Order: sequence, then C-alpha cells, then structure tokens
Amino acid sequence: MKICYLDAFSGISGDMTVGALVDAGADRAALVRMLDSLDTGALFRFEKTTRRGIAATKFHVETGKTTRHRHLPDILELIANSELSARARENSSAVFQQLGEAEAKVHGMPIEKVHFHEVGAVDSICDIAGACAGFDLLGVEVIHCSALNVGSGAAETEHGVLPVPAPATAELLSGKPIYARGPSIELTTPTGAAIASTLALDFGPLPPMRITATGYGAGSKDFSENANVLRVLIGESSGAEEETVVSVLEANIDDSSPQLLGYAMERLLEAGALDVTLGSLLMKKNRPGTLLRVIAKPEDREVFANLIFSETTTLGLRIYSADRRVKARRTAEVETPHGRVRIKISEDGSFTPEYEDCRKLARELSLPLKEILAEANLAYLKKNR
Repeated sequence: MKICYLDAFSGISGDMTVGALVDAGADRAALVRMLDSLDTGALFRFEKTTRRGIAATKFHVETGKTTRHRHLPDILELIANSELSARARENSSAVFQQLGEAEAKVHGMPIEKVHFHEVGAVDSICDIAGACAGFDLLGVEVIHCSALNVGSGAAETEHGVLPVPAPATAELLSGKPIYARGPSIELTTPTGAAIASTLALDFGPLPPMRITATGYGAGSKDFSENANVLRVLIGESSGAEEETVVSVLEANIDDSSPQLLGYAMERLLEAGALDVTLGSLLMKKNRPGTLLRVIAKPEDREVFANLIFSETTTLGLRIYSADRRVKARRTAEVETPHGRVRIKISEDGSFTPEYEDCRKLARELSLPLKEILAEANLAYLKKNR
C-alpha cells in the first residue's frame, strides 16, 4: 500500500501541499492540465527555492484581482465539470464540503448561505484541487499526518484580525493534535487544515514505511528560526499495520463486585474497544482491587470514558496516548471434519484458528474445544504443505 505522511512541523497550507507533492515527483505538466480544466483563468508556476537551507518547491497561482465570492455549490460544480481524475474530484469536493461546514458553524448560518472569501478565491480552489490531484498522480492510497503546528498571534482576514488558529481552522482541527512553536504568525491555514482533516486517516507519529520519495513545499515567508516548509514522505507500508496512536484509559477499582466488572468489560468490547483487560492489584490500606484498562481509538476516547463512569464505581480515570503496532495479517478458511474454520495468518507465517469459529462448532456438536482447535491446525498445515 502506497502511503503519504504529511510532516507539518511548520504548519500546512494548500500551496505548500501542492509544492511538496510536485517536489516528491508528481507530474507537474499533468497537474497543470487538470487545474487548467477548472477554467478559472489562473496561471500556474513552480519555483525552486530554499527555506533555511532546505531546497523546496513553491507553488504559485497567478490570478487577476477579483472580489467575486462563491458559494459551495458553485465550487462543487467547477470541480465536477473539470478533468480531474474521479478520485481527485471526489476528494476535492469532500475537502470543500468539510470547509463549508466549518465556515457555516463559525458564522452561525446555513451552509448554502456561506460566502467563501479567502478559501473560495481562485488560488484556494486550485490549491485544494491541486493537492488532491497530486496525491492521485503519486498513487497515494492512504494519508497520515503529524500533529499540526498552527502558529500563534493573529492573522488578518476578510473578517478582520482574528486569533491564530483562525476560527475555521480551529473548528476543522477539533479533536486533532495541534501545538504552537516558532514565529508569532499563522502557520496552518483553513485550506491546509481542511486538506489534512478531511483526507488524513490519522494524526500522530510516522507510521512504519519504506520511503521511496520525499518532497518539500515552501511557504511564502522565510523565517529565521525554522524552515518554513511542509515535508511529505511517500513510501510503501512496511507490513506492520499500525493504529499509530491509541488512547489508554485506566482505573483502579476496589469497591466493585466481579459481576459489575465483568458486565462492564462486555459493554466496552461491544462498544468497539480495541482491548479490555482486568488485572488484580493491591491498593492503599491493603485493599485488593482491580485494574481496568481499555485501549481505544483516539476519536472514541470520550465515549469509553463516559461508559466506564456509567458502568463502574470509579470516580476517576487515567487517560494517555500510546503507540500501537500490529503485524499485518490475513484470513483463510479451512475445512475440518466438523465444519469450516477461519485461520488468522500473520506476515511471518504464524497462524491460529479463529476462536469464535471453534467455540461455535464445539458447542453445536458437544465436542471438546481442544479437539476442534487441533483439527483446524492440522487442516491448515495439510493445505499449505
């Protein structure tokens, strides 16, 4: 699987994204042809430059001065009628839809009444469409993103001077990891935030990968303290499937019955927890207790926190992030004397029968579970000799 990692240590904007993807090898001539098909009248230029000693590509969109404001349907129609690839059209539309929803919420109005100012200008339309086209030209299947450096201070907009991150940017990045470092300036724009929040599968550390290309997209300013570039790393998944960051929720409980804890475990697993464990421990005042630990996707953290408070007696939780790595695996089926059983096979060839399949056969046929497991292992070995 071909993946792209957006390393936004100096923020992200639409033009930085396009520049970085071209710098990484996206066909600039093909990209310009697709952007020309939007019929905006804009001209496009790629400039090789440096930012604090790092060679980078700066993407320029040259347009005439215009005060025209566009609504979301206008922009979606431009995209639909363009010669962007089907995937690039779909992604471009999704990015603008997300951006429109954020603007509508910030300004307290229906989405159809939102006037796109900076984000609806020709250069931003081309930035978003160009980024989506660039990902497609590079064959990127999955996008990951670092925590975003949003900058600080204030920024001048059509609505006046606004704090950084701008309201639309803050809305788009709700629930995403952000921080501020470097100059007091806007580093992540609404356009860049919309691209990242819409297209990235997750936000966190670099996923396991074999790098095949890197690219640097230059921002407009050259700061003295850090390189104002967006770095993209293009490569192949290294085989380890990773939910790069997970949330771990823990509670020490010494005043709950085993029945309540068992039921809480069932509820948590049914709700989609990645894992739930109960462990014995000795707590203060020599009280025997139980450590409840739940591993969940970051976006589900609050759901599980509320569920733990609802189903257990704990008054507090420890919540922290952790890296998680899982071997790549696939599933195959084997035929045993008593029925079909799925086999889970890891990338290194190790395998194990699916417990639930074996359990079901053992209960239906009143046979020992260990017999079904042994038959499934034997059937797989015979099939793959």
